[in-house]
Parts: sequence; structure tokens; C-alpha cells
Amino acid sequence: MKKLFALMTCLLLAGACGCTKSETVTTSGTGTGGSAGTNTEVTPKVAYVTNGIASFWVIAEKGARDGAKEFGAEVRVMMPGSNGVGDQKRMCQDLLAQGIDGIAISPIDPDNQGDLLSEIAQHTNLITHDSDAPNSDRLCYVGMDNYAAGRMCGQLVKEAMPEGGSVMIFVGRLGQANARQRRQGVIDELLERPADPERYDNPNDGEQKGDKYTILDTRTDGFDFVKAKEQAQDAIARYPDLGCMVGLFAYNPPLILDAVREAGKIGKIKIVSFDEEDASLQGIKDGEIYGTTVQNPYEYGRRSVQILAALKRGDRSVLPEGGVINIEARNIRKDNVDEFWSNLKKLLAEGSTATKGEVKPVLP
Repeated sequence: MKKLFALMTCLLLAGACGCTKSETVTTSGTGTGGSAGTNTEVTPKVAYVTNGIASFWVIAEKGARDGAKEFGAEVRVMMPGSNGVGDQKRMCQDLLAQGIDGIAISPIDPDNQGDLLSEIAQHTNLITHDSDAPNSDRLCYVGMDNYAAGRMCGQLVKEAMPEGGSVMIFVGRLGQANARQRRQGVIDELLERPADPERYDNPNDGEQKGDKYTILDTRTDGFDFVKAKEQAQDAIARYPDLGCMVGLFAYNPPLILDAVREAGKIGKIKIVSFDEEDASLQGIKDGEIYGTTVQNPYEYGRRSVQILAALKRGDRSVLPEGGVINIEARNIRKDNVDEFWSNLKKLLAEGSTATKGEVKPVLP
């Protein structure tokens, strides 16, 4: 895990410096893949495009690499930097020019990336992962129900602060569908609202008060890790009675934890996490973070490569009815963090190409 830890440090520094892009990784698969009646001699060349550079994507990259071996494909993993939407557009157009056989993308701003998604779908197989674009021509979505996961995260807040109190939410962007849905799920759970994945509370509308919980604000940082910590520090200073801080992207909770430690408020301010960042899991073990709602990024990568490889071979049976492959989230607390973390370490034991230094942020 030392190599993985080193990569986390590299990624944090890259984000702080405003990196503009990441090198690509090409992984050759040797498996046969495919179903009966399909052309298994074809070696599909597919791409897995993330929505940024973060430790979460290291796990997904490992899944994509293992998927390439299992299903006989070649995969390129591409991670856009601080110029998120622009980087995604450039990367995808480069891939199309090279004749890529399929693209799995986590759209940063699906409402404003319609032209790009249409261009991809016109020229190759398009699927989404992690964050969906249901109004596009994508063939399917691979990921969890972000609204339901947000409500699960809200349940952790209730457990951490059963008497109620004030809550701040921190997230990278709200342009992404997954971020909006995740945040809304937390809010709806705390305000005891009936489920409605289409609901959206504008963060500019101010505080939202329920019987027991008050959502003070939502802070976004644009994947700027320095800004993310500053947002946490400002919230602690601005709200002396702040009860709980919720970080919805993988890098948010460790930075929140640093800010709470520095303010000497461990235990006074509860922290609830999202995703399986090492620092978050350690925080749970140490009793400094109450719990985290985790996804399965490894399976996002693996299943995405499986689907794109099969589609290239003419096998459409991999496409789910309804267009969604739901990979369920889990809540991790102190009572199950050791087992979860041990399994995660085993999964990454062989190391991804990223942990071997082949994904390197390019600094300005």
C-alpha cells in the first residue's frame, strides 16, 4: 500500500497546483471474453474516462485494467485535470479521431455536454459510469443510485448526531448529476422528506431547517484541494456551534478531518464521509470520523470494460433492461471498517498501473 499512499499524495499535490491533464494508461488484455456467437477474436480498444484526478479513480482504474485482462480488451484510462469539461472534450475527441471502439465516461456537466455526448454516440459505443446522463444517447449507466446513497449518508449523520444539530455539506461540483443527487439525498433524509430523486434544493436559497437538523450551506471547491480545506476551515470559524460536516467526494472528508483537528474540535464536530479514501477509513478506525458511504469503483471500471468489449464484438446482451446497472452502496462504520479495508487492500494488492507511476499529473 506504500505505492498507493504515494500516489494519493501525488494526486493531492496535483490538485492543489491546478494540474491540467493526466497521461493516459494503455492496458492490453489477454482474456477471450464475449458470449457464444460473438467474434471473440476481436481485441476491442476502449476508453475509461473519469471526471477528475482522485484516489477514488485509482480503484476504478484497477477494475478497468483487470476487466481488460478478463474480457480480452485494451483499455485507456484518462483522467481530466482542473480544466474538467474542456479536458474531457479534448480527450474524447482525440479518442474518436483514433478510432476508439467505445467510451465509458463520467460526465462532469451532463446538462451542458450534450453536444459532446452526441458526438461520441454517433461515432462509437457510449456508456456512462459513476455519474449518469440519462437524456443523452448513452447505451447504459454503470453505477449506484446516488440519491439513495445520499439518503444512506444522511442516515449516518443521524446516527452520529441523534439529538439533531447543524450540518454543512462539502462537494467538488454540483454540475455533476451524481453530486446533485447525492447532496439532495442527504438533505431529504435529514429533513424527513419522502423520496423524490428529481427534487433539487438550490444551495443559494439559504438554510434549510427541519424538526431536528439544519443544513447551513453547501460549499463547492471545483476539485481544488487547497480550496476544499479552506472551505472547511472557514465553516468551522463561521459557525461555532457547527454539529456535523459531510464530505461527498472522496478527497473532501480527509481535508475536513485535517481542518477539524487543527481547530481542536475532534469529537465536538462530527464528520461523515463518502467513498473509501484511506485517510477516511483510518479516521473511522480512530473514532474521528463516524462513518462513510462507499461505492464500488473497482466494479465500475471492470463492468464498463466488459460492456464495451462485448458491444464491439456484437454482443448486446450485456445491456440491461432499463439502461441501468445498479451497483449498490454500503455504509461503513467502526464495527465493519477493518473487514472492508482488508478486502480493499487485497483487491489492490497487485497494484494498478497508476500505482506504478504510469499516471502522472502534468503540472503547469
